[in-house]
Amino acid sequence: MYKDKVVFVTGASNGIGKSISKAYAKQNAKVIAIDIIEHEFEEKNIEFYKVDLRNEDEIKKVFKTASKKYSKIHILINNAAISKFNKSIFDIDTSEFDDVIDVNLRGSFICCKEFIKANKNEAYGRIVNISSTRFNQNEAGWEAYGSSKGGLISLTNTMAISLSNTPITVNAISPGWIQSEDYDLLSEVEHSQHPSGRVGKPRDIVNTCLFLTNEENDFINGANIVVDGGMTKKMIYV
Repeated sequence: MYKDKVVFVTGASNGIGKSISKAYAKQNAKVIAIDIIEHEFEEKNIEFYKVDLRNEDEIKKVFKTASKKYSKIHILINNAAISKFNKSIFDIDTSEFDDVIDVNLRGSFICCKEFIKANKNEAYGRIVNISSTRFNQNEAGWEAYGSSKGGLISLTNTMAISLSNTPITVNAISPGWIQSEDYDLLSEVEHSQHPSGRVGKPRDIVNTCLFLTNEENDFINGANIVVDGGMTKKMIYV
């Protein structure tokens, strides 16, 4: 299905991004994997580039390199994010807020711009933005992260319309609790609180990406697919 397709994945060194990169490689795609943290993939069809999404020049350079080598890029998965930052609204300063926005939202926006150029004249293109259920359901102290992910969904909605005269579809995925490491150490309570009966795994996001980027799925556009085991539908009172 993805043989000879060129896939660009951000935040590829760990967790969900790493699983996404490996999944497309297994499907015989050519994968351009970028991250600020260096990682050496075993798969021959995954090329890693160290890129800081705060730096527009670095983003443009890696897209230019990939475009020159393959002449085309079919899929962009915007997965990279500062995901563990939370700080009280009373203590967070603007530089910390800006840093999260610069990586999670601005960096994704630049990647989209470069992808659109790289996909020009192709008959098929897909953008998938990895958001979060925190775009609308949150805890205290997550203002920066929640804002960045909410902005990513809004960006998705608008780009789906802006690109309506192109073959590119733009969709978002909002993961809930996805456990990338030490899954076996989770408690029964942690699993059972989910309507699906378990905490999520990276494969749940991988499967959604593979579905959305399928060449035949061109009628799903501007959607935000929540992958959270049903948790955001659950009314919880303490």
